[in-house]
Amino acid sequence: MSELLSTQQIDQFKTRLAALEHPRELVVDLLLAVQENHGWVPDRGVELVAGMLGLTPLEVEEIATFYDKIYRRPVGRYPIHICDSVCCWSRGGEAIAAHLQQVLGIGMGETTADGLFTLLPTCCLGGCGRAPAIMVGRRFYGPLQTADVDRILAELRREATS
Repeated sequence: MSELLSTQQIDQFKTRLAALEHPRELVVDLLLAVQENHGWVPDRGVELVAGMLGLTPLEVEEIATFYDKIYRRPVGRYPIHICDSVCCWSRGGEAIAAHLQQVLGIGMGETTADGLFTLLPTCCLGGCGRAPAIMVGRRFYGPLQTADVDRILAELRREATS
């Protein structure tokens, strides 16, 4: 998609901004909206958000790079966040990560040649009781075994072709 935010989205955010004492509260919401439309947040997305909120691009960049679910470079259609916390790792997360890398033929931080999957480590997904876990986009999966990973990848590939 070529536009970062639609006119309707900009108007909706302006309405929300008018009701806030601290516009900075919408930084993450705006960044995620840009990402939803564009697939990731390019520099011009940071500049757009900064302009809407009356912040400097550096202030927005600091927030954008803090959150690992905000992508500052292109990612695949399905970014896969692999939890590498001690809880997930102690319950088989390392094997899940190795399996994903082998099956997809990519390393951490890389994207498959077909543009479908990007593997990204993350420090915690907040689902320790369901470890080991991954998050694909905004969908949480866990507890996992390698067979579950294969099923999830097959479902995502089917979804991508429909």
